[in-house]
Parts: sequence; structure tokens; C-alpha cells
Amino acid sequence: MLRTALAYGAIGGLIAGGLLSIVVLNFEGAVDQYGMAIGYLIMLIGLSTIFIAIKRQRDVTQGGVIRFLPAFGLGLGISLVAGIVYTLCWDAALHMIGIDAFVDKFAGGSLQGKTGAELASAKAELESFRATYHNPFLRLPITFSEIFPVGAIVSLVSAGLLRNSRFLPARAAEA
Repeated sequence: MLRTALAYGAIGGLIAGGLLSIVVLNFEGAVDQYGMAIGYLIMLIGLSTIFIAIKRQRDVTQGGVIRFLPAFGLGLGISLVAGIVYTLCWDAALHMIGIDAFVDKFAGGSLQGKTGAELASAKAELESFRATYHNPFLRLPITFSEIFPVGAIVSLVSAGLLRNSRFLPARAAEA
């Protein structure tokens, strides 16, 4: 199962990290209002490899049966690998656009429409975020924590559904 987790995790991480990097690098106006929804949708697309891997493990390797805990463990392993690959892809894209440019572009919009003490507080918060994002020992775990919980939820749902051998069986019952 380790080989399966590594392979499907790498594929899922490359899909999620690669697509997110492409969106951030190329579609400047497309991510403003719906950026978070687009990001999580991309993560779900990449993490769909968890469902595929658990189903393949159940149907091909284990003869149509898988228990909940091994399926959930496989999903978490894939989530771990995908999270690492996603984090590396995001960090590479971040260095291409520049950390300061990213902070100015995505967090700078929060300053609009504020005046006085509210503006000063928002600027201080923005500078704190900038300092945090410049530190890789803080930035990398933050990035990993964006995708791993999504992977854990996909793993939980996939393991729950696929433990039932009647759910999407490998071959139809013969009449």
C-alpha cells in the first residue's frame, strides 16, 4: 500500500499544485472574488485520486473487499504525499511571482475602504502576514494545512463508501 500511496499521492499533489499554480500565475482577475472556492475545487479534483486508489486497492488487489481502517489509512497516506507535493508546487509558484507580490496582490485588497485606526490595524496585520509568509518554517506548514484536512475528509468519505463491496462493484453481478 505504500507504493500506492506514493504514486497516487504524487499524482494528486501534482494535479492540485500544478492547477493552482497555473491559475495563480496566469489568471490574475479570475481568482479575486472566488479565489478560495476555486482553490478548494482544484484540491478536490487532485484529491479524487484517493477515491480511485482505494477503489483500485479494493477491486484489483484485495478481490473486491476492503475494511474501513486500511482504506482510511491508504487515503491518509495519499493525503500526506499529496500535501507535500502540493506544498512544493505552491512554493515554486510563489517564488516565481514573488512573496511580496503575492501578499500585495491577494492580501492588499483588504485595505480598500478602510480609514483611520481601522486602516492602521489592517496594515499592521498585513505586515505581520508578510513577515510570517517570508519564513519558510511557517509558510510551508500553513500551505500543507490548507490541503491535508481536505484530503482527510475525502479519505473518510471514500473509505466509508468503498468498504461496502456493493458500492460501485468491480463487475456487475451475473444474471
